[in-house]
Amino acid sequence: MTWMPYYQGNGVRRDVPLAPPPPWRTFPRASQHAQYQPPPGMTDAVNAALHLRRPLLITGPAGSGKSSVIDQVAHELNLGEVLRWHITSRSTLTEALYRYDALGRIHAQNLKHRHGTTEPAQQDDIAPFLQLGPLGTALLPTNRPRALLIDEIDKSDLDLPSDLLEALESGRYEIPELVRYREKKVKVRAWGSQDTHEITDGLVKCTEFPFIVMTSNGERDFPPAFLRRCIRFDMPKLTTEALEAIVTAHLRQAIDADTADLIERFDRRITQGEHLAVDQLLNAIALLTATNAPTGQQADELRTLLLRELARD
Repeated sequence: MTWMPYYQGNGVRRDVPLAPPPPWRTFPRASQHAQYQPPPGMTDAVNAALHLRRPLLITGPAGSGKSSVIDQVAHELNLGEVLRWHITSRSTLTEALYRYDALGRIHAQNLKHRHGTTEPAQQDDIAPFLQLGPLGTALLPTNRPRALLIDEIDKSDLDLPSDLLEALESGRYEIPELVRYREKKVKVRAWGSQDTHEITDGLVKCTEFPFIVMTSNGERDFPPAFLRRCIRFDMPKLTTEALEAIVTAHLRQAIDADTADLIERFDRRITQGEHLAVDQLLNAIALLTATNAPTGQQADELRTLLLRELARD
């Protein structure tokens, strides 16, 4: 049977129902805390970081599940919604702590002057133009620690890990725009919500150190001063048994012969040193073992498409 249920490339318009999405591709995105399978040693590393109030630095190849553990920890320990800071080469500590829209504030002041507003309090309200960043929100004083993911920190500028040390060691930071502001107390919006928090004298001081997971693909080294302040965990190599547990948890079904064959092929390739991600395996299984799945040459071609090595063009 030829598998061609949706797009056919003939330009003919038709209404074609789509199959339900895989469980990990539903939207709005749902937490995968129930599906995550921590590798050996991960539980101890997490508990050490929690007990010692230290960031957890997880190193491993892309797609190895480094960032997934924080969802499970946040769910199990009731730490609230996970805050996320995805690192790029342009990321800075300041943007992680707070964002200030100076141009927006100037524009708003000019508009009010044009409309004849003369009261100072109405002319200059800084609060709407400030928002705490993910790290800044995680360091707010709370009764329970927040969970913060700093994803792919090895993609950062060389100075960023060192810049983080002061904030992570002291658990406090300053917002200079509020230090100079005429009001002593200002309510500032938190990251990822409409909740506001009152900040006094421009200073934020945490009361419960957040649970911080930092991920790295191992593409660079970090300064010793940074490393000694982290609990470090290297993702172990995946085994067939671990892959079967991951697939079972995500697909919520038993391992059949076709699924076992895909897992065995995948395991053989990563053992030989190929760079593949677990979500590629999940995609291949979801497509190639579905009802009316492609067969023959078409199945082989789709397997090659879905399990293409990441380290090659």
